Parts: sequence; structure tokens; C-alpha cells
Amino acid sequence: THRMLCANQQQIAQVWPFLTRHSLVLVDWLPWSHTFGGNHNFNMVLSHGGTMYIDEGRPAPGLIEHSVRNLREVKPNFYFNVPRGFDMLLPYLEQDEATARDVFANMEGIFYAAAALPQSLWQRLETVVGKVRERPVWFTSAWGSTETSPGMTAVHWRIEQAGCLGLPLPGGELKLAPNGNKLEMRVRGPNIFPGYLNQDSLTQAAFDEEGFYRIGDAGKLVDPADPAQGVMFDGRVAEDFKLSTGTWVSVGTLRPRIVTVMAPHVADVVITGHDRDEMGLLVFPTPQAKALPESELQSHLREAMRRLAAEGGGSSQHPTRALVQAEPPSADAGEITDKGYINQRAVLEHRAAEVAALYDPAHARVIRL
Repeated sequence: THRMLCANQQQIAQVWPFLTRHSLVLVDWLPWSHTFGGNHNFNMVLSHGGTMYIDEGRPAPGLIEHSVRNLREVKPNFYFNVPRGFDMLLPYLEQDEATARDVFANMEGIFYAAAALPQSLWQRLETVVGKVRERPVWFTSAWGSTETSPGMTAVHWRIEQAGCLGLPLPGGELKLAPNGNKLEMRVRGPNIFPGYLNQDSLTQAAFDEEGFYRIGDAGKLVDPADPAQGVMFDGRVAEDFKLSTGTWVSVGTLRPRIVTVMAPHVADVVITGHDRDEMGLLVFPTPQAKALPESELQSHLREAMRRLAAEGGGSSQHPTRALVQAEPPSADAGEITDKGYINQRAVLEHRAAEVAALYDPAHARVIRL
């Protein structure tokens, strides 16, 4: 509703007061059919009188080059993207200092959302920034959904690493409710949708007895002794699965940790193991990893799995097998979303044969611990 959208922009402005003092200049590819690009970014520029350049590029082969060119030309003062977008942009910034200098010339803040950002990407971005300017760029994030207009929490202070989703926006409330072995995040506030049109049963199921919306994400405090440090994402309640041992695997938190350990050889992974004894990975390699001899890439991935195993935590914390995918995620098959990140469920369904091969003891391409 208009009330939700207007309330949300007012909430964001109260924790990000720079929005009312400096005109935003954005270069943005995020589709307006999605709440991040439309209700968040476009409405933010509209609310405060800024400039938005629509980027015809996006995080995809053959299109990311357009984004690089546009960023160099416009030199935005704030940059919104999803983790996949930063992953594809970074090689251009790392290989050409002039490009990096242009992109970060006027940059005040970098914002990531829609998926967890691997710490390795954060560190690479900081390294590039440190090479081309003395003043650091502010890294920030937020959390919400279409039904929350979309902002529910926001980071409005300096954080040192990826993971923090911030604190509830003014007027918003966040409740952590036990759900299985996790805490489900439920929310209430003026930016929350009133319900589904002509679907009373769905509306009733979407809210708890106190009127909090069941968003479906799990969370926890960054510091249990200090709630002011904010909350962090702990996976989707519905995305997690159990191994045959009965142990839960937290997909949302484990995936970025695995990608970080396997950097720079892995662009993304899909975690397997539902009702099986051990966890496995479908691995999507980076372009530089594809150029390596197969034996060398397998050696790198096996060593990364060893490091994950050495960190402890049992079978739910480390994979024992991996299978490198020859083909990248397919947007046509729904394997990659319009925000540019992996759809775990769609990949598992579309590549059921690859999942079966991953657990075939005779399959030659499977990398095993």
C-alpha cells in the first residue's frame, strides 16, 4: 500500500539522515519488478530528489561490462547491489586500478542485500578501495521483504565484517521466536502489509497471535550480551534440511562460509544432503578456476574441504564431496533469480541427476575427502 511505502522511506531516512542532506546519484540495474530495485532504491531517489541512471548491464557474462562502463562514467555516490553483482564486478576493479579509481571516486557507501555476502568478497572490496583512495567506503546492509516495503532493519553504524543486518527501523518491532533449533524472526510495524487480497486464510497464517508477520527467516543476535550490536541472518527456516542422522544443516549461513573458504575458485555452491548421511556440494567455478587443469582445481577444492572439516562442528558443518558443474546456473530454468543469486531448490530439482551422481561411489568426477 502507499502507506507502507511512504512509512518505510520515512523510517529509512531517520536512520540514514544523509539522505536528506545529499542528493543520491545511483547507477542501478536491479529490476523494478523486484522490491529491492523498485520499492527500496527507486523510491529512495524519488523521495529525496536524486538521480538514478538505469544500468542496462547486470551480473551476467556479456552484460557486466556495460555496468563497469556506466559506473566509470557516472561515478555514483552510493552503490546498491546483490553479492553476485559484486562478485562479477570485482575482477574488473582488481585488474585495472584506473577503473577502480573512477568507480570509487565519489562513493560514500556500498550496500548489499538479498543474499548473504561472503566475507571474502567484503575483504576484496576493502582491498581495492584501499589501493585507490585514503578514505574508506562505508559498508552497510539491511533486511526485509516485499511484505515489509521492503526495509525492516538497517545498519546505520560502521561494521567491520559481513553478516550484521542492523537493528529494527523506527516504529518497527522484531521478535525472535523459537522454531525448531533456530529463532524465527517475526516483525510488526507501519511498513508491514495488511494481508493478502481476498485470501483470509493465507493472511491468518501469515501473522502470529500478537500480529507479527512470520517472514520465514531465522536470526540471532550478533552479540547475545549486547542487543545494540544488531541481528544477523541465520538461514531460511524452510530452506534448512536434515541429514539422515537427524542433524540439521543451516543452508543460509553455511553457503557463504563455504564460498569464502573456497575462494577464489568458486563463484557459488548449492548444498546437498537431504536424508543422506553426508553433505555434498554442486560447485559453480569462477572463470579463472575453469582455466585451470581439472586435477589442479580438484586439488584446491579438496584442500578447502579439509580446512572446513578441520574447523570442527560435525557432519552438518562441512561437505565430504563436491561435483564441479560444467554449465553455469540457468536463468531460464529458474536456477538464478532476477537478483542474480542461486535458487537452491530450483538447482536441486533441475540437476537431480548431478545430485545422484554426487553420491555415486563409482563416479569419477566426484571430489571426495
